[in-house]
Amino acid sequence: MGLRICTYNIHKGFSQFNRRMVVHDLRERLRSLDVDLVFLQEVQGLHLRHSRRHADWPAHPQYEFLAEDVWHQTAYGGNAVYDHGHHGNAILSRHAILSSDNQDVSDHRFERRGLLHCEVQLPGEDTVVHCVCVHLGLMAGSRRRQMEALAERMERLAPDGAPLIIAGDFNDWRNHADSVLCRRLGLVEAFGAGSVRPPRSFPSALPLFRLDRIYVRGFQVRRAEVHYGEPWSRISDHAALTADLELVH
Repeated sequence: MGLRICTYNIHKGFSQFNRRMVVHDLRERLRSLDVDLVFLQEVQGLHLRHSRRHADWPAHPQYEFLAEDVWHQTAYGGNAVYDHGHHGNAILSRHAILSSDNQDVSDHRFERRGLLHCEVQLPGEDTVVHCVCVHLGLMAGSRRRQMEALAERMERLAPDGAPLIIAGDFNDWRNHADSVLCRRLGLVEAFGAGSVRPPRSFPSALPLFRLDRIYVRGFQVRRAEVHYGEPWSRISDHAALTADLELVH
């Protein structure tokens, strides 16, 4: 079965340097990608100040607003909580989400991080797909501990080569994730077929750094693409990544 996925750090619905609120443009661009699963980072679950400041601020949480009428299943993990709201990771799905859980992997109180893990049932398939949306820390030591926690979790919950997709903003410009995730979990980086290194995805106007990733197991990668430059660079400072996958039986 074919599965088209996307990962995107949406910068809380604001353009680079927070110049404009762009969540409505973001929704249209996401829909233009025609994907089955969306892995989102920096999703605003609630922000009371923005809702007062912007007349067209969505009445519902961003993940519900973005998913409306297209992705009928959603999961959200709030990581950073503050007096006026919270933000975190989200997964939007055209297929049934059987379960979801958000594991706190924060390394210190100044940088809240979580692993949003969902089990997704593909139509006509007996096995479920384990999907994990991640946004790892800015410090190398934090990322290493967070990747170890991720590997440990999936070794326990998705053993024996169960289909697995891990996508998100890894903040991993030195590409240490391969040595942990590929070695321990048998994952393949979606862009690895044409290069030994992940794609450049930041900044979105002209990407220089390899921060965003899609890792898969149990799938054949048919195509992978980075969406950068206009109009994407007007929406977020990160590029969006997409991959077309085929489940291996």
